[in-house]
Amino acid sequence: MRSDKVKIAVFVSGGGTNLQALIDAQRAGRLPSGEIALVVSSNPRAYAIDRAVDAGIPAVTVCRKEVGEQFEGELIRVLEKHGIEMIVLAGFMSILSADFISRYPQRIINIHPSLIPSFCGKGMYGLHVHEAALAYGVKVSGATVHYVNEIPDGGKIILQKAVRVRQDDTPESLQKRIMKQAEWNILPRATQLVAKKLLKERKGEQSL
Repeated sequence: MRSDKVKIAVFVSGGGTNLQALIDAQRAGRLPSGEIALVVSSNPRAYAIDRAVDAGIPAVTVCRKEVGEQFEGELIRVLEKHGIEMIVLAGFMSILSADFISRYPQRIINIHPSLIPSFCGKGMYGLHVHEAALAYGVKVSGATVHYVNEIPDGGKIILQKAVRVRQDDTPESLQKRIMKQAEWNILPRATQLVAKKLLKERKGEQSL
């Protein structure tokens, strides 16, 4: 029997601050349509795994270096085993193929630390994004949650939040402020929006 919530897998590679924002939102009742049922890390040493364990969420590691060409096949096996219906990329450092993405249409979302279409695409991740923003001299940056398609950072935008850039900002200070003021705010909200939509679609199927 299916749960009355959409089962969500959060894909991570590092510290898991956005994962923690999702866990906190779930505890506070701000994720009523979804349930974080699995955390998948591409890095066996990611602190995000500890965050999952502390929250009582199953966590698995699928490392491309270890499984090679079987990487996405192993991801799919793990997702199916846990009945996952939606994927949230929260600092996941492996690019997913078009074939993988096509298995989960409008069911994979990503958080990006800029206002897309600025400072996004290939090579734009982590501090590189904020270095580019400061080098360009923008006065406003922020974060974007978007659907994932075959183009890096190219899917339809779900939510954005702007953050003002200060004259004395460094890439590190800008990164920290965007996380606190934008990322940790809009990622849980967007996750709930998409989970609610998927739940409505599922209930529509069941009523046919």
